[in-house]
Amino acid sequence: MATIGIIGGTRGLGRALVDEYTRRAGHSVYATARYTPPLGTPPAGLHWIGDVDIAHADAATKISVRYGEAGPLDVLIISAGYFGKEEFGHLDWEAEMRMYATSAVGPAFLVQNLVKRKMLGKGSKVVLITSESGSIGLRHESEGGGNYGHHASKAAENMVGKLLSLDLKKLGIAVAMVHPGFMRTEMTRGVGFDKYWDQGGAVEPAVAAKSLVDWIDTFDISKTGEFWAPRGAADIGTAEHVLGPKDKLPVPLQLPW
Repeated sequence: MATIGIIGGTRGLGRALVDEYTRRAGHSVYATARYTPPLGTPPAGLHWIGDVDIAHADAATKISVRYGEAGPLDVLIISAGYFGKEEFGHLDWEAEMRMYATSAVGPAFLVQNLVKRKMLGKGSKVVLITSESGSIGLRHESEGGGNYGHHASKAAENMVGKLLSLDLKKLGIAVAMVHPGFMRTEMTRGVGFDKYWDQGGAVEPAVAAKSLVDWIDTFDISKTGEFWAPRGAADIGTAEHVLGPKDKLPVPLQLPW
């Protein structure tokens, strides 16, 4: 039986991952909520851990207290995110600080502390949900600038993942950075990207979750430190400008930094 940890499991992709893993037999799922966990009796195998904010230094302590002595996690997925929309001339200091803390600072401390607490060990997989928006190589004039905090914090998260992969390889812990796809969520609707849903190939979180879980099953230490798009380049607007025709690109697709 695999033990799965999902950081940020109440909305969007995180909730879809909770649902996907609990539907698959043989998994024990520990999912965090930033505030109070969802009401009602959870399905068999699902354990909620409330009051966990990855942007705070005490996240690992709160998780470990509720987790107990269940042994190392087989898979840890860090899906918690925050998007503060910006444009040049109207940057938002507080929003950027929150994006960096959530995407880059928090994950580094969380993984470090879970390793120290032996909640991650040999054979564990750590998956950081980043975004193609964090790829410097995929940025192109056809898309333009803007959203400095979003792009830069995701690029920082990719760097954090790469560095973690170097430190954790000797412990047998694999680390991946993953662009799960452009999704139809409250996060993208809330910043006005819903107008690009149809032309951008946006999918429901449940669809992205299934393809992501299938990909995680194939991921191992041989691919540690790499940046992947399990669904390929279909939803990456700059892919053709940078990588070539989308119909010639493989699925899954390894992304440039």
